[in-house]
Amino acid sequence: MSYKIGIISLGCPKNQVDAEIMLALLLDAGFEIVDFYEGADAVIINTCTFIDDAKQEAIDNILEVVDLKKEGTVRKVIVTGCMAQLYKEEILEEIPQVDAVLGIGSNSAIVENIESVIEGEGCLMSFPPRSALPLEGARVLTTPSHWAYLRIAEGCSNNCSFCLIPKIRGAYRSRPMEELFEEASDLAEKGVKELIIIAQDTSAYGIDLYEDYVLPDLLEKLSQVKGIEWIRLMYCYPDFVSDRLIETMRTNSKVLHYIDIPIQHADDRILKAMNRNFMSRDIKELVSKLRKAMPDIIIRSTFICGFPGEDEAAFSNLSDLVNELALDRCGCFVFSPQEGTAAYELDGQVDEEEALRRADLIMQDQYEIMTEKNQNLVGKKLKVMVEGYDRYTDSYFGRSYMDAPEIDSKVIFTSDGDHDEGDFLEVEIFGVSEYDLLGRR
Repeated sequence: MSYKIGIISLGCPKNQVDAEIMLALLLDAGFEIVDFYEGADAVIINTCTFIDDAKQEAIDNILEVVDLKKEGTVRKVIVTGCMAQLYKEEILEEIPQVDAVLGIGSNSAIVENIESVIEGEGCLMSFPPRSALPLEGARVLTTPSHWAYLRIAEGCSNNCSFCLIPKIRGAYRSRPMEELFEEASDLAEKGVKELIIIAQDTSAYGIDLYEDYVLPDLLEKLSQVKGIEWIRLMYCYPDFVSDRLIETMRTNSKVLHYIDIPIQHADDRILKAMNRNFMSRDIKELVSKLRKAMPDIIIRSTFICGFPGEDEAAFSNLSDLVNELALDRCGCFVFSPQEGTAAYELDGQVDEEEALRRADLIMQDQYEIMTEKNQNLVGKKLKVMVEGYDRYTDSYFGRSYMDAPEIDSKVIFTSDGDHDEGDFLEVEIFGVSEYDLLGRR
């Protein structure tokens, strides 16, 4: 029987890929995917629980769909993803109107589970081994057709003291190169021009499967896919950004001079408490090495303020490093204590208001850094991928190699021509609007 199914996917790109695989399975089974939930037989909320804000967003979405169920608009409410994996009992205790809680290993059986929920009574709970999570197979892209995520591995073995990912997703496991090449080729045939390489730690790729860090080899292989023009690296753990990886980035014309390296802090004592396997001097050396090899490289990172034990001296070290490195892109978050992590039990918890103040100071400094960098681009020409057209301002918007979709800035430009999403154009920059660049074709 064909059912009407809605799906809400929250959180990171890895979770988004999980949702895309589930969508393909549902469509293949003859189900109808609906954007509006009135009359839906079931709504899936694919949850995230990485930090408190993500947890609250998941709860709010579940409650919203539960209200629709009470009104008779939705028949069944199904919770999947990281929160389902970690808090199965709590979800049912707090929100008993939920009809199914499915662990990540259940994604491959989403069709059978939905049929059981709709046709049965009571609450379904299913928690196969996490290794049963499907990493390959058909996907329904929820990104624009000209770019897509390529998940090269799942899980994490770094065991940072603030992170629940190893507990939720399991140990690091890489996907075979041949499988990734086939998926990239399929994406290219569908019109994808930019591959965004993701995993919990992309730079560790291959260590479990090939007993070596072989991300450079994978990049060389992916660059052979016809139709792929840009390959972008996200989530590279600093330890494993090797000289060989840097050389591959420098010499392979399809691999963008862009890298995301989550640094998290700059104080050595805090880094040790975070169970990060590097010190501040290692970060400085890595950034220097990257910039020496590729003077035009864009380096993105994230930092955490308010980690337990972060006194004024530790925060000052973080602030000094942010200003010294002058990274091109930066995000700063407040420490979110997660029960079940080592950091949850640490002494020296920082007041949330003070942590927010510190994060704001970091982002104020970063705004000044980025403003100066953007001003230096005025008068230059950039290769821009068209993302869309705004008829209210009669202007196009897109991205250069400097910006990852959904998290970084845009290039807003005017043009006398007609352009499609995914087109590459040369745009001359003439101004800056906050974080965005202004240009003309």
